[in-house]
Amino acid sequence: MFNVGDKIVYPMHGAGVIDAIEEKDILGEKQAYYILKMPGEVKVMVPISKAEQVGVRNIIDKNSADKVFTVLSQDETEMDKNWNKRYRDNMEKLKSGNIYEIADVVRNLAFKQKEKGLSTGEKKMLENAKQILVSELVLVEQSNKDEMEELVDNKINNSFMLFRGNDQVKESVVKKFIPFNNENATQNT
Repeated sequence: MFNVGDKIVYPMHGAGVIDAIEEKDILGEKQAYYILKMPGEVKVMVPISKAEQVGVRNIIDKNSADKVFTVLSQDETEMDKNWNKRYRDNMEKLKSGNIYEIADVVRNLAFKQKEKGLSTGEKKMLENAKQILVSELVLVEQSNKDEMEELVDNKINNSFMLFRGNDQVKESVVKKFIPFNNENATQNT
């Protein structure tokens, strides 16, 4: 059982604070609800009796946050080439509510976006996953959203440059300086 003021995570929505515990009569059924204050001044009601079942958990601690930053600093993990399968796999990771799985999704999709771009669905998934991740890290680190987004982006950009940077530089140099047909070859000499 959680208490008013506890900082918790509601999977697929992010981290928030229990603003109140209220009894509500909804469709003739009286139940006690956690009233969660989520980022963006959104309020969510979660039945106390189902909180554990839907994956509500306490936010991570500082040590776990450091491990999240380590995940963001690593190379991407293997993802399915088929976008539909990859989307389903990433959705399962997000639904798990596991902060490390969420960080993995954010890093992997950010790498993919930098390399090839993302479909509209995967762009939205990246935005949602990043919002979930940042909302929890803001509470753990007692920071603000902008600072935390910048920190997450910096970790991902640094790891991308470390693991893919040389490949991207080589590819852009090759495209810029190697003629692709004989007509360009004779014009450039």
